[in-house]
Amino acid sequence: MTDDEFLAALESCTLSERDFGHAAHVRAAYLYLRVSGFAQALQKIQGAIRAYAASLGKPDRYNETITVAYLALIRQALYERGDGGGWTGFSRDNPQLLERGLLLQFYPQVQLNSDLARRVFLLPRAAEVS
Repeated sequence: MTDDEFLAALESCTLSERDFGHAAHVRAAYLYLRVSGFAQALQKIQGAIRAYAASLGKPDRYNETITVAYLALIRQALYERGDGGGWTGFSRDNPQLLERGLLLQFYPQVQLNSDLARRVFLLPRAAEVS
């Protein structure tokens, strides 16, 4: 599926649920960031994921903190390493972004799973000081 076909299927909520796993979320964010600034890409990915989740009858699956944090990490990778010449190259050059547990380097699991994290972007909790 081409990038344009992928985004069209996501935005029209016709993408198969099995085709929208973690790597596909990263791909969508990457594609939006390639053509837009951070704020506009954020609006696009928020709208696309929320609408898609709602179309599946699972609106509670959207997580604002995970969405914003990954978008920031993808933007940083684009800045530091470039766009890879397309999704295949970018994903090859940035395999850490495809790791589902990446955000656990920054957030405790309980914070990421919280109702508040689903609704608003949360900054990572500061490390405990002894």
